[in-house]
Amino acid sequence: MRALVCDVIVKVVILFLVAMGVLAMFGKLRFPGQKRLSSAKCPRCGRFRIGKGPCACGQGGRR
Repeated sequence: MRALVCDVIVKVVILFLVAMGVLAMFGKLRFPGQKRLSSAKCPRCGRFRIGKGPCACGQGGRR
């Protein structure tokens, strides 16, 4: 009976690791809109800008 419990635990751990690997592979993909999202950041301080005005740091204009 004890061997059955260990087998189930091992199978659950292996399935978990496989699922994490699949998620990691999908995380490496580049999703649509990444270029537009990266251009919305200030090139100097890296904060996101909202609207068309300059950044709050005063240095980053639109590219």
